[in-house]
Amino acid sequence: MKGANNNTLDGFILMGVSDHPQLEMIFFIVILFSYLVTLFGNSTIILLSCLDARLHTPMYFFLSNLSSLDLAFTTSSVPQMLINLWGPDKTISYGGCVTQLYVFLWLGATECILLVVMAFDRYVAICRPLHYSTTMNPRLCWLLAAIAWLGGLGNSVIQSTFTLQLPLCGHRRVDNFLCEVPAMIKLACGDMSLNEAVLNGICTFFTAVPLSIILISYCYIAQAVLKIPSAEGRRKAFNTCLSHLVVVLLFYGSAIYGYLLPGKTSNQGQGKFISLFYSVLTPMVNPLIYTLRNKEVKRALRRLLGKRREVN
Repeated sequence: MKGANNNTLDGFILMGVSDHPQLEMIFFIVILFSYLVTLFGNSTIILLSCLDARLHTPMYFFLSNLSSLDLAFTTSSVPQMLINLWGPDKTISYGGCVTQLYVFLWLGATECILLVVMAFDRYVAICRPLHYSTTMNPRLCWLLAAIAWLGGLGNSVIQSTFTLQLPLCGHRRVDNFLCEVPAMIKLACGDMSLNEAVLNGICTFFTAVPLSIILISYCYIAQAVLKIPSAEGRRKAFNTCLSHLVVVLLFYGSAIYGYLLPGKTSNQGQGKFISLFYSVLTPMVNPLIYTLRNKEVKRALRRLLGKRREVN
């Protein structure tokens, strides 16, 4: 980083989740529990999507991609957070901070695009049901997934590069529990107008624009659902889309509040809570939302457990 002294190369000091040290053990237990639930829930969805032939559909292909993202997304920050909460050492190496910044941005932007892809899948399934199997063919599904992952990688390269070029002037204390853009920008000094303009533009493109597309698609989906003659058909279509819509609102709401309104979160002292929400809580809640409201996933889980009992 330009302008940083040699101390910066020794690493950074992560100030943590709370300013009250006596609460660290409570946060450690809560975050560890959330992380274990995240690992179990998302791994279960990936396993079921791979092993159960009835779930070999575009919807569950993208859902398994989302679960893979959530696993990697939370793993990029939570283990380091737990280490810092457990003991007195709050440091993170320079290389670890840079790696965390790149990976966190990559996976976060990928999820922004993937949620749009999942909305498109639901749009075709409900608004164009007769053409669903031909439109959402395996080749297109893999292409859309690749666009999401590569698009997120491109965002990470651009944002991380601009962030790491900011002059730090020797500051090492990151007022957060992870190395992410809003917290790293606060370390900089000097003229940051160009960096902030570029980063705000990219954040807008990867948050506000995808969210607008998703909401517009759901307007068409709502119109199509209301035209379904049977009440059972409307209920099934509504339940299928509701889980995705809840995930969208949770993820985009916290991401927009944390990245596009940094001044507001800073003034109100809510930046850490927002970061904790989309880095820890959202990946944990996602599989719960999809499994608790999804009969097909619950049936697949029963079938898998039934086979294991028969083998034993």
